[in-house]
Amino acid sequence: MDVAWLGNRGTGTSGYRDYGRQSAVTAAGKHGIEASADKPFRGDADRWNPEELLLAALAECHMLSFLHVAVTHGVVVTDYSDAAEGTMEQIGDGGRFTDVLLKPVVTLAEPIDPALFETLHREASEKCFIANSVNFPVRHEPRAVLGADIGTAADPVA
Repeated sequence: MDVAWLGNRGTGTSGYRDYGRQSAVTAAGKHGIEASADKPFRGDADRWNPEELLLAALAECHMLSFLHVAVTHGVVVTDYSDAAEGTMEQIGDGGRFTDVLLKPVVTLAEPIDPALFETLHREASEKCFIANSVNFPVRHEPRAVLGADIGTAADPVA
């Protein structure tokens, strides 16, 4: 993987406002990622920032781990989405994540026991390399829906 800074406006880092925060993340055979700092740090809001990439990595890792665990337990998942949220605190010129909340919505082919649904998420969390590599809590508020009941109040865990 390569990261290249694209923000030299001709004078390098001669002053805080004199350079752009744009970068490109590339790897052989993969689509590139246009990246930047977050907007409050003079970044480009149209590009991915490191904080968003970390949040995306945590959400995707949990999703892939969950799908694997579902297969091993014979649970058929037909859709999965997550609206992950991260909490950060600024410390001087830097900062850190203090908490991440994953909020996956899992569409199931048929109802399953609520205890099994919780077990699947717990096992997925234990298998996620990214979540096991961070020094802040990664919490989960999963919700299950039935494929035929999307948009209704039906409870597929019963």
